[in-house]
Amino acid sequence: MNQNNSLIGVLLMNLGTPEAPTPAAVKKYLKEFLSDPRVVDVNPLIWKPILNGVILNVRPKKVAKVYQEVWMDEGSPLLVLGQRLTKKVDQALNQDGKRFVVTMAMTYGKPSVEEAAKVFRENKVEQIFVLPMYPQFSRSTTAAAYDRLMASLKRCPHWPALNLMQDYADHPVYIDALVKSIEEHWQKQGGKRHLMFSYHGVPKRYVREGDPYQRRCEATTAAVVKQLGLTEDEYTHAYQSRFGREEWLKPYADETIRAMPGKGIKALNMISPAFAIDCIETLEEIDMQLREEFEGAGGEQFDYIPALNDSPDHVNLYKQLVLENTQHWMN
Repeated sequence: MNQNNSLIGVLLMNLGTPEAPTPAAVKKYLKEFLSDPRVVDVNPLIWKPILNGVILNVRPKKVAKVYQEVWMDEGSPLLVLGQRLTKKVDQALNQDGKRFVVTMAMTYGKPSVEEAAKVFRENKVEQIFVLPMYPQFSRSTTAAAYDRLMASLKRCPHWPALNLMQDYADHPVYIDALVKSIEEHWQKQGGKRHLMFSYHGVPKRYVREGDPYQRRCEATTAAVVKQLGLTEDEYTHAYQSRFGREEWLKPYADETIRAMPGKGIKALNMISPAFAIDCIETLEEIDMQLREEFEGAGGEQFDYIPALNDSPDHVNLYKQLVLENTQHWMN
């Protein structure tokens, strides 16, 4: 039951981003991000010297250059587009009267969970629905977000009622939004092309240990493919963004895309349903690096289909997820 008709909080959580496209800001962000055992679960006695002695002395300068290529006038794409979506979701939920307080927080960096909590306290929020902006659950993303949330609550003498969303990999409204986005893109470019689904990878070991991420990614692809009516030779499912020597989920996107022109696939669309908001992994890795790999191997036409970002369909999806999961508080 809604306690004294108080406002319901909605917390949208995403990974995080440096505060500026500079080596110093990137180093600060990477230190927090790569120190999380959810992200890198190597023995700290082995990992910390590598992180502090090698990675944080080399990577920040390189990564900062990548961020500079995609940085928007208002800031990081992940933050700017995420804030736009947050504002629109708030407006959509409150168009018939103020019932919700919607804000965003990052697992690493700013805006922090503590900043979001301050907004909720100021609005006397007693119930909070937490929606990680990861369509497919993984221990390295969704679980890490909840670790961060629970750590912030350790110091709180009074906890609000919490409802934690696991994921929405095959939610009908999400699938409809992806399908519509793909079909609209095909219409603009004058017809459909081979469609490649590229998801952020994780070490294969995570899946062996019980992480449901792979099957949740496969569930998204299967649902979209079914609705589009694609045959097996009209789409490809792969994983990107691997690093280190450990085996990650296969097939690897870079290896797959280099082989495509030789198999007669010279016109390609790529979409990355693992990302609710466009960021460095989509804007730079896919739309720049993988584009270059494809064209260098003989590909002729390459178009990236953007993330749902702050589109009306994405706003509607999040509105539906909030309403479905807070109905018991409004009765």
